[in-house]
Amino acid sequence: MPRSKDAGIGNMGQDYLACGESIALRRWEECAGKQCQSPGRDYETVGYVISGELEIEVDGDTATVCAGESWLMPKGSPHQYRVVEDIVAVEATSPPARADGRDE
Repeated sequence: MPRSKDAGIGNMGQDYLACGESIALRRWEECAGKQCQSPGRDYETVGYVISGELEIEVDGDTATVCAGESWLMPKGSPHQYRVVEDIVAVEATSPPARADGRDE
């Protein structure tokens, strides 16, 4: 199956893999030490770590997520993460993060 016509690299370094009407898929590669903080996004995210390790804090709760594990980021939840060990991860977002400027 070919990649979606919406595939490409986003402003935050995300590799857009496919985008449908209700869900989108993207891939991340980030180096140890990378940190990000967000007041919340206008979409729900589920993610899966292919390799590496990161710490995610959502609504005051912190979890370490390693290769083979996944996470859920509820829509609108303030969160932050720190890459502990270089990661490769994939995320699905619903509604699609790339649509209507949600991923900016």
